[in-house]
Amino acid sequence: MERPNILWYCTDQQRFDTIGALGNEFVKTPTIDGLVEEGVAFTKAYCQSPICTPSRASFMTGLYPSRLHNTRNGNDTFPDGVPLISKMIADSGYECGLIGKFHLVSAGHRPEPRLDDGFTYWKHSHAPRDDWPEGTHDYADWVREQGKDLDEMRQSEARVDPEYHQTKWASDRAIEFMSQERDCPWLLNINVYDPHPPFIPPASYAEKFPADQMPGPYFRESDLETQAKLDALDFQGHAKRPEELNGKDIIGKYYAMIAQIDDQFARILECLEKTGQRDNTVIIFTSDHGEMLGDHGLVKKGCRFYEGLTRVPLIFSWPGHFVKGVTCGGLVELLDLSATILDVAGIEIPEYHQGKSLRRILEGEEDGSNIREFARCEYFDALDSHFTVGTGTFATMYRTDKYKISAYHDHGLGELYDLEKDPWEFENLWDDPASAETKNELVWKSFNAHVNLTTDVGSKRIAPM
Repeated sequence: MERPNILWYCTDQQRFDTIGALGNEFVKTPTIDGLVEEGVAFTKAYCQSPICTPSRASFMTGLYPSRLHNTRNGNDTFPDGVPLISKMIADSGYECGLIGKFHLVSAGHRPEPRLDDGFTYWKHSHAPRDDWPEGTHDYADWVREQGKDLDEMRQSEARVDPEYHQTKWASDRAIEFMSQERDCPWLLNINVYDPHPPFIPPASYAEKFPADQMPGPYFRESDLETQAKLDALDFQGHAKRPEELNGKDIIGKYYAMIAQIDDQFARILECLEKTGQRDNTVIIFTSDHGEMLGDHGLVKKGCRFYEGLTRVPLIFSWPGHFVKGVTCGGLVELLDLSATILDVAGIEIPEYHQGKSLRRILEGEEDGSNIREFARCEYFDALDSHFTVGTGTFATMYRTDKYKISAYHDHGLGELYDLEKDPWEFENLWDDPASAETKNELVWKSFNAHVNLTTDVGSKRIAPM
């Protein structure tokens, strides 16, 4: 069978519950809704770290961040010895393109250095600011070429004009790439920066989501006490009541950013149709991790493992090859995304890869109700002190169909939730005597999973002694 093109659209910091077709009545996502209707949506997909670099490094290699030895934002170098999946795909005969963010190594105080990534089309754009040196940031250079000042637009009342926004620029570059004549299949990895903070959508989008018409965050007064106990852990801020955070306003702006993404994603899909490539292109929509968005009094990200932060969209579509209109509730990880990409590209999944291909589910051979026994997420000293108090927190999450347990190591702190009874994680059972047996069992299973899945045992054994 002819190998398909792969269009991989990855937003930044978009939580799972932000798609109309999957239950959100406030957001406007008709394009993504259409993808859900014509494809397969995994509704319990978890990132392997709630922070950008370790999450992206994990799904670009197929290893948990700690196994890869890449657990931080702000890292100097990338570990040797494990190829990126984009490199493997390029070596197999694909032409590979990257648009937007990559962030496998630090882009702080310098342009992000290239890796052996396999991309021959490279249009890089990290944070859409104006302070990048000329020639190091494709989007910033493009804005200057249009005679515009990005910082001036960002600070204006109207914000960045949609015509000059990074999300629109990414679609322009995608159309440019997909419209080229070639005699080989292609993979295009598009990484827009939105809906990552700051929450500054164009005013023309923000006005469609007025704060007084938005739902509030998932919050109870008891959250303030819970978060006060966890204040010793890394996070980009401290818990506040929704009204102190302007919670509804933040949600409206976040949804506005997603609406703009949806409009620009539509342009990309239209290009596929017009160029006759839609039927031979696998489309994937996902994100690297979520956003607290005021839940439990928190905004942004850090060392927590709540649903809004660790659970992300994951949608696949390939007309005539994948089943359509299917929603799968089994647990999956973003490692499974990368395994699936390798599989559909016709590449044997390496023995070391820790993901599981979802292809049999996508093709209707399995129902997707029971994919993984558990999902894991890690936070190991991931944020620098200019974001937080700099405690160097280490923590792990272990999530089964029913329970989620999070252990904050060296702090004597933890969280345990019965997600069947308490899906938004308000009732912490960690210190509940009636839940002690469950807690002990899950701590043991989480410890075993960590040791078994993240220990690097070294070189291959070639003799018995």
